[in-house]
Amino acid sequence: MKRDPGAVPSGLDSGEAARRLARDGPNALPDSGRRRWPRIAADAAREPMHALMVGAALLYLLLGEPLEGGFLFAVVGVMVAMTLYQEGRTERALQALRALGAPMALAWRDGRAQRIPADALVAGDLVELGEGDRVPADGLLLAASGLQIDESLLTGESVPVGKIAAPKDDNAAHAPAPGGADLPWVFSGTLVVQGHGLVRIRATGARSEIGRIGAALGRLAPPPGRLRRETTALARRFALLGGLVSAALVVLLVARGAGPVQALLAGIALAMSMLPGEFPVILTVFPAIGAWRLAHSQVLTRRLAAIEILGSTSALCVDKTGTLTENRMAVARLWRDGVLHDATAGAALTPPQRELLAGALRASRALGSDPMDGAFWRLAGQALPGGGALPAGWTLVHEYGLTPARRALVHVWDEGDGSLLAAAKGAPETVVAMCRLDAAQRTAALDAAAAMAVDGLRLLAVAQARLPAGTARWPADPAAFDFELLGLAALADPLRADIPAAVGACRTAGLRVLMITGDHAGTARAIARQAGLAADGPGAVLSGAEIATLDDAALARRLDGVGVCARIAPEQKLRIVQALQRQGAVVAMTGDGVNDAPALRAADVGVAMGLRGTDVAREAAELTLLDDRFSSLVEAIAAGRRIFGNMRKSMRYVMAAHVPIAGMALLPALLGWPILLYPLHIVFLELVITPACSVAFENEPAEADLMRRPPRPPGDVLFGGRAIASALLQGIWLLCLLGALYGWALARLPEPEARATAFVGLVLGNLALLVSNRQGHGVIRILRTGNPVFWGIVGMALLLLGLAVWLPALAGLLSLAPPPASALAATGGVALLALGGLELRKWTALHPWRHPTA
Repeated sequence: MKRDPGAVPSGLDSGEAARRLARDGPNALPDSGRRRWPRIAADAAREPMHALMVGAALLYLLLGEPLEGGFLFAVVGVMVAMTLYQEGRTERALQALRALGAPMALAWRDGRAQRIPADALVAGDLVELGEGDRVPADGLLLAASGLQIDESLLTGESVPVGKIAAPKDDNAAHAPAPGGADLPWVFSGTLVVQGHGLVRIRATGARSEIGRIGAALGRLAPPPGRLRRETTALARRFALLGGLVSAALVVLLVARGAGPVQALLAGIALAMSMLPGEFPVILTVFPAIGAWRLAHSQVLTRRLAAIEILGSTSALCVDKTGTLTENRMAVARLWRDGVLHDATAGAALTPPQRELLAGALRASRALGSDPMDGAFWRLAGQALPGGGALPAGWTLVHEYGLTPARRALVHVWDEGDGSLLAAAKGAPETVVAMCRLDAAQRTAALDAAAAMAVDGLRLLAVAQARLPAGTARWPADPAAFDFELLGLAALADPLRADIPAAVGACRTAGLRVLMITGDHAGTARAIARQAGLAADGPGAVLSGAEIATLDDAALARRLDGVGVCARIAPEQKLRIVQALQRQGAVVAMTGDGVNDAPALRAADVGVAMGLRGTDVAREAAELTLLDDRFSSLVEAIAAGRRIFGNMRKSMRYVMAAHVPIAGMALLPALLGWPILLYPLHIVFLELVITPACSVAFENEPAEADLMRRPPRPPGDVLFGGRAIASALLQGIWLLCLLGALYGWALARLPEPEARATAFVGLVLGNLALLVSNRQGHGVIRILRTGNPVFWGIVGMALLLLGLAVWLPALAGLLSLAPPPASALAATGGVALLALGGLELRKWTALHPWRHPTA
């Protein structure tokens, strides 16, 4: 059964669809991936830091100090609440990303085709299926043209199966099992790999075949990314080290005559100080919130692990149409028999030119998102009687789709009286080769195409053939038809206004941009020249025909200096990506079609098009450009660099901050001084560190020269040896100053005042670490860099510190007493000295000493 192109499907009205949706529920499997608050709270309660705090609270109760124990229990509740807020914010960001990435369906509602969320489909809806779509629900095909569907998700068979339309009197209530060719049923979750069709939905959500099988796919969790594995291993090492050192401290204190409970409290404080519990927070919050921010820049992150790769991307392989250009096609010129018509001038078409335009319409689809088809229909609305509408009685009886070997679309029409007409539209060299032309005619047509391509126009040739009446068996190749060349159509697709600036930004950032297109080499060269890409040097343009003659090693060598790849078949994109990767490049690749999926999957970062891309491409990619703009991809790379850099700063700050805390929990015991830090003090410091690392650094703006630096080396880890060494040096410097401060205070002040002096110095030193690690430049510029969250944390830390030292009830809990002015001046001096040393270390790293040469 073939669909009558003139018939408009009825579909449901919105009111009836809403009633069915309320009755049957959304067309979705149960959402098992979302973490709700009871699960988040349970996970937070099992954190080692919280377990240590609960143990300390119980010890305080054993000591007969209910106030301290109750306070610790209250703080545990506050920290769990903070975790709920933080992870709730992260979960809301992830839910927003899921909503943005939710599949859409082209359904007929209220008498017109409209894109609606797939989860809003109901039984009875009419849905258009096209190449690259994922079938949104189970249904019966009412019309089909060359439809091939991959049902491997349900059957395990990797070979696509052909589908046919159901007979008009087919009232089957239940679909057969998936699998098998030439059936009229389609199933939710399967992929359209070729052709198009119209389906009436029969079963949605849990009632679909995939719903009956079970929601196992929704319960599958992706393996942890490289960053999480690295930091988890690092946190385990610190936890093990903290446990061993804490046990040794307890033994040492008991051997020196301390009470067992007091020794245990000191040991718990040391364990808490050495446990970098902030690492999981950083790894959870930064990518999720960063991906949410990217979504506001029209870039959807489907896999959060892609964010860590963006910062090291060194090569961008991009489409021309719709990415560099506006994808706003308009017919600019028509050429027939040597006569050129400027379609933009508004002059009337001659009869031969009207025949050329009508032939292009017969080889176009009336319904669809192809901008070239839309350009022909718009011109026909102005230049042809009836807007080029299909004559009464005409029916599409066969379609030859585009293939890599045949870059042309052919429609075969029954004109209603038994006569058959084949209309072809495609690449000039393909269509011209299908026509019966002599050498002079062929040369004239190809020369005309090349001349128009120099102006950056996209070229299509149009042909038609009359077929014998009653033809029922179609040849495998439409070239067997006796085609007559109707002429050429040149379409203009202007370069996006922001492309030259975006390409310039890539060049400054050390990113190589390679344009890959199926267009004529002349068209590609002209657009590349406008965009600022390398297109005019020797060997700057590489053709698909040349690629076909090269082996993989030769292709990798040939790509040096290439800025444009023209007339590229989809499978050649995969070879280009792999060749660049052999050269050591980290490749981001854009694509929109079914055949682009292998290249998108092979690229380090696959980037699908959100407006014109297929579901297959979007699912193969890590990122989706919701607006199809190249500049959005450049912004995403800048954001990826910022996110990775801020994560590294945050982790460096966390480790540096834990060194003086752990040192001041251990050093007094080793030197025989009064214990400085107990669990309550560690809790206070954690209230500063956790929001600083997860909120202040996540909100830190990008450094001014971020996109003037070369890409990060591919093997560069988030927190490698150099970063760890830097953090340890910072922490040890502050620890030395604080140890000297505490010793000085103990020699001059009573123990509570000395403890308060050292504690104030520890908090101020922590803030010095926070300031110094925010940016790579000097402290004056750092303080001028806008980050209101940072100032909020500084203000809150100073307020809490003031309450802890000068509010008698809280000071009593912490065993502190207000220090004299001289001691406070000493703490301020230590903080300034700490900041000065941190900045000097930074300056020497940026300006290494150089010995003069002889």
